Order: sequence, then C-alpha cells, then structure tokens
Amino acid sequence: MGRILCFISEDFADFEITLAFHKIKNAGKKEVLCVGYDHQPVISESGLTYKPNATLAEAMELQDVEGLIIPGGPIRKQRQELTELIRKLDREEKLLAAICNGPQYLGRAGILAHRKYTTSCSVDRIRQLDVEDPFPRERYVEQRVVRDGHVITAKGRAFVDFSFELFDYLQLYEGRREERDQLFRDIMNR
Repeated sequence: MGRILCFISEDFADFEITLAFHKIKNAGKKEVLCVGYDHQPVISESGLTYKPNATLAEAMELQDVEGLIIPGGPIRKQRQELTELIRKLDREEKLLAAICNGPQYLGRAGILAHRKYTTSCSVDRIRQLDVEDPFPRERYVEQRVVRDGHVITAKGRAFVDFSFELFDYLQLYEGRREERDQLFRDIMNR
C-alpha cells in the first residue's frame, strides 16, 4: 500500500480534495496522511479542524510515499521544509499535484520553471496582495487541469476534473474504465 501525502495549513480549501482522497483511500487502497509544518490542528476554509499525522520533516523520512497533493488556500509564505519535501519528491519523480492557489508552493520550489501548469491565482491578484509572484508565468496554460509528467495542477473550480486526473495518474480504475466513467457521469449529472 502506497502513501499519498496532503499538505494542510490554515484556511486550506478542503472541498477541493475530498473527492480525490475519498477515492484514493477507498478505491485505490492507499494510505492518506495529512502533513503540516507542525502537529498543531489547522482550521480549513470550511471551518473544519484537521490534525496533521506528521510534520513535513517527519514526512521526509517516510517510506513508500507515492506523492503529495496540495489544496488551495491563501497566498502565503513558504517554509524551507515544504520546499525540501517538494524537491525530494520531484527528484524521485513522485506525484506532485496542486489545485487553485496550491501551485504557489510548487512555483516557489522551482518545480514549475520547466513545466506547463495552471492556477487560479492571477497576475492581478498577486498585484492586489502586493507579494512576489511565485509563478513562472511564461509556462502558464489557460486550462482547467494541466498534467506535465508527474506534476498535475488545476484551477480551484475544476476539483472534479483534478480528482479524475489523479485517478488516472494513480491508475485507480485500471481495468475498470466503465466504473470510472459511471462515477464521473453520476457526479456531473447530479
């Protein structure tokens, strides 16, 4: 059983990743672990409280890690331990996936410098916040989801598309394409 990590921090957008993690855990039979800067609980954008299973430093030592998923949230500073984990997983060509404003962390770690990506964070929003732009804008693609090798990025409103791109990358429904397609139809046809 592989492990998929989820970076959580204050005000992260938990709704963007719940479908993905539900299926990664249940259909994919993977262990899901929340990782944070420390073990302190964080409150998500929806008001729910989450407690990290491990710190980012502890995550660096974990075995059988298949990837890291980063939900959206506010534009904020990045600590070195997150950058180190992202770079380690990139060197190992493990899944790096981020949605909405989450790609900011991949951008600051240098992962997007040579990859196509998308994000919900516009140049105008960065100007309004008066912060340094973490994104190499020349690599930006105006799409709902972008997959470039082992890196997957998405706009926040594309959380269903993002989930299904993760399912395909992780081969959760390998040999069960009809089941995957029916799930997509069920979700989209509400």
